[in-house]
Amino acid sequence: MKRILLLGGIGEALAIARQLPSDAIYSLAGLGKVPSDLPCQVRVGGYGGAEGLARFIEDEGIGLLIDATHPYAAQISANAARAAQLAGVPCWALRRPGWQPGPGDDWREVENWQELIAALAPFRRPLFTLGREPLQHLHEIPAHQHWTVRCLTAQPPVPRAEILGARGPFALDDERALMARIDCDVLVSKNSGSQATEHKLQAARERGIPVLVLRRPELPEVECAFASGSALLESLAAGGLLRYEENCSG
Repeated sequence: MKRILLLGGIGEALAIARQLPSDAIYSLAGLGKVPSDLPCQVRVGGYGGAEGLARFIEDEGIGLLIDATHPYAAQISANAARAAQLAGVPCWALRRPGWQPGPGDDWREVENWQELIAALAPFRRPLFTLGREPLQHLHEIPAHQHWTVRCLTAQPPVPRAEILGARGPFALDDERALMARIDCDVLVSKNSGSQATEHKLQAARERGIPVLVLRRPELPEVECAFASGSALLESLAAGGLLRYEENCSG
């Protein structure tokens, strides 16, 4: 049986890890909560780029690398694809589809932080749901704006900014209440495609406010790409690579 190295970073990755055999390794960068109840091994920390990851794959006898990192973790995905090539093992990837705007949505796609800041200029009370990146720019907040930044770890407020620590899933009523409390007039979001965080889009639609969407990065091609965790699990089960194959039927 191939030994599996699963690079995690999204909720679906944890669901996959719960089905892996005891010799598999679930790898996390170290941000957020580290699970302690998995049947497989857990590793926390980096590898030193593609070459370091390739050495780890070879040293540990890994036969299959699975990239289930965040859709915006472009560098990690690039390292994973390159490391698999160097080590001569297949790389599978979970490529979750992005959200699509619907009737009544006002989505405005931006390429990078510079485009985002320019697009934010007309607004006063943005809600950032980009993770930690806005924390590096709190000193740049324009005088007419007050930012609310939601990320995994709360921090003390700074002038013209509130930093909220929270982890999804987020209920629709809670998203409505948050936007009402901060008088949000624009939502800033990645297009992660996660069901755990999509209610913010409906709340923005109901308020009639625009959504500035950071464009998804290009990700490398791999041997097999899956649109859902369940599809990936089914393929693992078909290859006899799961701890409990019966859990993956359907």
